[in-house]
Amino acid sequence: MGFLTSSKDLGIDLGTSNTLIYLRGKGIILREPSVVAIKTKNRQVIAAGIEAKNMIGRTPEGVETVRPLKDGVIANFDLTEKMVKIFINKIKMGGSVKRSKVAVSHPSGVTEVEKRAINEAISQIGVRKVMLIEEPIASAIGAGLPVDEPIGNMIVDIGGGTTEIAVVSLQGIVRSKTLRIAGDELDETIMSYIKREFNLLIGDITSENIKVQLGCVYAKDLAEDKEMEVRGRDLVTGLPRSIIIKESQIREALKEPVITIIQEIKATIEETPPELAADVMDKGIMLSGGGALLKGLDELIFSETSIPVHIAEEPLECVVRGAGKCLEVINVI
Repeated sequence: MGFLTSSKDLGIDLGTSNTLIYLRGKGIILREPSVVAIKTKNRQVIAAGIEAKNMIGRTPEGVETVRPLKDGVIANFDLTEKMVKIFINKIKMGGSVKRSKVAVSHPSGVTEVEKRAINEAISQIGVRKVMLIEEPIASAIGAGLPVDEPIGNMIVDIGGGTTEIAVVSLQGIVRSKTLRIAGDELDETIMSYIKREFNLLIGDITSENIKVQLGCVYAKDLAEDKEMEVRGRDLVTGLPRSIIIKESQIREALKEPVITIIQEIKATIEETPPELAADVMDKGIMLSGGGALLKGLDELIFSETSIPVHIAEEPLECVVRGAGKCLEVINVI
């Protein structure tokens, strides 16, 4: 019976862009966009996750898509709770969730009020115990860093809403910064660039697609300049129009937000005690989160800091795997 109880424990990465759920003993069992579709009249939720994301920019009158989390924290409590309930139902936990213990991550820079909101939203689904974990710790554990040891480990987790920069030692955060510059901000930067340079209006999904296809922030071979066709609405005529966009143009568009992230990495290292900073110089910086997949980011950080940079094995899964591993600790609580 003891095994049955433990196998119901969940690790949750409640992210601005995606929600991942880890079931103890099974691994990651749910990966869905953190989006809900609602009826504007009565705020009734009609879809959540991938079904809702597919509706972005395509909804009829009376229906809208909402991201209930912003910058890594709950922007809409009611919709977050409903979204989590739908996800829990998707994994067919049913009434057994009442025996579950849940470890859920949050950005390191959040307030007590924001922490309480996360705690309450998860508690509302009827679980037995909720444990909150700071994202940099969860991410470092999930990336396989030796956080238990008296060694300085640097983690840079670039999610959808926030970038977490932290130096971790002995299971605690020594220095950390939470930036509101992350994946969503990069998408918005691309949208603004195309609007400014080409008088073309594109949507969120198109912008994210451009980032995935052409996003490269450090070019070794300038002769190879990939390109793709982009469709949008002409701001002058109001009619659909397509343009050809190049990798070099997107690199130029992303320069400012990426350099800001690197400056904050440098500032965090400068504030770190010398012994731990020496460890970071020696062991390097670990990149996690979806932003770690931005081509050339590791090389750009290395060229700016002279510190080796490693990309976590499954960068998108680090936080939820770390939260899942923290479930082992809950048994002691």
